Parts: sequence; C-alpha cells; structure tokens
Amino acid sequence: MLDGVIKAHDKYLQPVKGSHRALVARDGPRKGKVGLVIGGGTGHEPCFIGYVGKGLADAVAIGNIFSSPPPDPIVQCAVAASGGEGVLFVYGNYAGDVMNFEMAAEIAEEQGIEIRTVLTTDDIASSPLEDKDGRRGVAGNFFIFKVAGAACDQGLTLDACEAITRKANARTFTVGVALEPCSMPQTRRHNFEIGPEDMEVGMGIHGEPGVSRERIRTADEVVDTIMDNIFKEMKTQPGDRVAVLVNSFGATPLMELYILFRRVAQRLAAKNVVIEANWIGYYCTSLDMAGASISILHLDEQLTELLNHPCETAVLNINQA
Repeated sequence: MLDGVIKAHDKYLQPVKGSHRALVARDGPRKGKVGLVIGGGTGHEPCFIGYVGKGLADAVAIGNIFSSPPPDPIVQCAVAASGGEGVLFVYGNYAGDVMNFEMAAEIAEEQGIEIRTVLTTDDIASSPLEDKDGRRGVAGNFFIFKVAGAACDQGLTLDACEAITRKANARTFTVGVALEPCSMPQTRRHNFEIGPEDMEVGMGIHGEPGVSRERIRTADEVVDTIMDNIFKEMKTQPGDRVAVLVNSFGATPLMELYILFRRVAQRLAAKNVVIEANWIGYYCTSLDMAGASISILHLDEQLTELLNHPCETAVLNINQA
C-alpha cells in the first residue's frame, strides 16, 4: 500500500532513506522550525499519511493494520523532521503507540533532539469525564494535527506549539456510531459482531466496544444522541464558533454523511453556535466499517487562525484567503 501512496502523492511526501515505514514532507525540514511528527497504524486512511505536507505534519511513522509503528521509524521521522528547534510528537492515546513513541523519544533525545508529546484524547465516549486522560484519540485527530501543524509552521516555540496543541485536544469532542463491523485482512473475519438491527454508540476505530448497543434509529435520532453527549462537555455560549467534522468509518457514503451534517447544523443553530468551517467525508476510517463519527472543535480566536492557516497535503489544502 505504501508504495502506491508514495507514487500517488509524491508531490507532498517521500520515504525517509532506508525506511519503508517513515515518510517525510517534501518541503521539510525547515531550519528554525519545530518539527511535527504524527503516526499510527494503517487501516485508517487517509489518516495518518494524508496529513503530511507543507503547513501540517513534517513526518509520519506507519504501523501495520491497527498496530503502532515500531520505534525505529519514529526515530527516523524525528531526525527527518528536526529543524533545530525540537520536535513535537502528536498521536492517539493507545498503549502500543504510547510505548513505542516513548521509546523513540528517548532515543531521539539521546541524539540531541528535544521531544515533546501530546496524546490525542478526543473520544469522549471511551472514558468518563473524570478519566479524560484515559480517552482514545480518534477522528478529532484531524483538527488537532491541523492546529499543531499550523503552530509549528508559524515558527512558534516548542513550548507554545505544545501548549496550543493541548488546547486544541481539550476543545475537540468526538463520538462515533457503528452499524457493521470491519473485516480484518489477516483473518478475513469481522473484528466484532453486531446484530443487523443494532448499532454501537461510542465504537472505537479499531472495533473497541462503545458505551451502549441500541436498536438502529433514524439519522436525526442518532445525531441527537451524539450531540447530547458532546453538549454535556462542550460548554458553549450564543455566538460561539465551532468547526465540524462528519467522518465516515469507511463504508458509509457521503449521501448519509450529509444527512447527518444537516442535523448537526440544526442542533448547533438552536444554541446560536456558528459553524466556522466544516468537513464531510473520509478522514479517519476503519477499513470497511459501516458507521460515522462527529467531531466538534470549540474555537477561539487563536484556534480559528490556526485552523485557517494554509497547508498543502494529499487530503487537505487550505489556501490563504
């Protein structure tokens, strides 16, 4: 797969010499700039490889399907992304990723590269509010990577980039719903089972159990369940601005995503919350799983500026207005 990715998107990224699991942006590293390294397992395309390029991530480490990248390619990414001002690691809060990225951070620091880490924890269904640090990183990675990449691209310090990325993570809220499981290529079997009339609320992107299994309901009712959960944590005031991501897990078509977005917009409008920007499509998938997730980034002035900062990647292109 990665050979095809490189051939398709060589305008934006290239392999690190001697590695087939470490990819680096064509335009990096840039001297005097904090480097941004992201990474995770395959099976979630276009995440993570689609977010490497000018104004976003400088390098990405790739693992096997639903598996963390090993430490070696992460170290290679850190070296490739280093512009002399330190490197920021941003990745999902999963045990394997944490272990391997921490090992890589130690090795990179032994080579003189200062490393900071931000774990993404936007999946509010994966753990209660009292255990926010135990939550998973899912499709909200899209917003967190975007903000982190913009902060690095603007030449901010490593301290500032880390702080801003943590703020973006804290203000990103995601809930997913699955209708059908995905099929694992290694086993040719489903990674979980669900009844034909059921849905799993809060399903993770690797098939992790959700918070409840319920009968399938209408699209509006599904969105209401998701938005009710998000509104419990995202405290908005009239006039606040947000960014919205409606993401397919792989098998759910755009037509259905637009139906979901329609209701999201209605629920936000009812609270006089303004949608600053929206993305609807395939941004963090789970092979061929049927289902979708909704992510909301609660914006402030700084996050809005960084969200709108120009970038050029295989998946996301934002031009200066």
